[in-house]
Amino acid sequence: MAVQDRIKRYRESGGASDLVRVEVLVPAVRRGDILSQAATMRNEHRHKKERLQRFIDEALDLYRPRILDNIDLDRLPDLAQKSHVIAKALIERGDARAFAIGRRMLAELEG
Repeated sequence: MAVQDRIKRYRESGGASDLVRVEVLVPAVRRGDILSQAATMRNEHRHKKERLQRFIDEALDLYRPRILDNIDLDRLPDLAQKSHVIAKALIERGDARAFAIGRRMLAELEG
């Protein structure tokens, strides 16, 4: 596989699939501040994705037949959209525990 193909695949489906490159001009003495802030944002983003994935896994383990009767998750392109659809389905079709999981998922998406 060519280097350009690996880079393209990494940006489309790998660790950088939902990140964008940003170029800014800053004073040389503040370069470290920008780099550390960018690292913090990447870590927060990755942790949020992990939390959403855990919520999705929990919801599907407990309520898959009840909430996915007419929903095709494979058609949704990203994790946030899948989480939103699952959360709404949990709230509408589930019991009290499903409602709580759905509300936590929506809170995670909003915050």
